[in-house]
Amino acid sequence: MNPTVFQLIEKKIDKRIRVVFDRDFGYEGILVAVSDDPPGIWLSNADAVTFRSTLAQPLPQIVSREDRSEVFINLNAVLRIEVLH
Repeated sequence: MNPTVFQLIEKKIDKRIRVVFDRDFGYEGILVAVSDDPPGIWLSNADAVTFRSTLAQPLPQIVSREDRSEVFINLNAVLRIEVLH
């Protein structure tokens, strides 16, 4: 049997992750919980981050951070999840 998305995300609990909603906005924080109804994740020590990219620098760079403490993120709105090292 293949693991579900929720099982794959649960393996990353207590890791620092970045959740991207669109090309300009996302959150960074420590993954503390995963729920399946509603499908979502909880982040602690979270920061709201804003990304910018230009023709000269096509890879998005973080240009601002704003402290958000704890955040629940519905997985239906997520573009991608990155594990930070």
